[in-house]
Amino acid sequence: MSPGLLKMWISLTGIGLMFIAVFSIYFSRYKVKNKIIKMILATIAYISMIIAGLIIVFVVFSGPVQE
Repeated sequence: MSPGLLKMWISLTGIGLMFIAVFSIYFSRYKVKNKIIKMILATIAYISMIIAGLIIVFVVFSGPVQE
């Protein structure tokens, strides 16, 4: 697998984690009534958003790939 293709998959993982974070926050705020489940969903959302942000920063600041 080429380095450029690997960076593409890593960035797609970061984008996927952002979607998971958005839907988790939406469900935890508007759909779930149980406080424990709300807290678990919100924690998952914020952790995935932090990891996604770190992944995107890594991909952006690692620069272009030399082939």
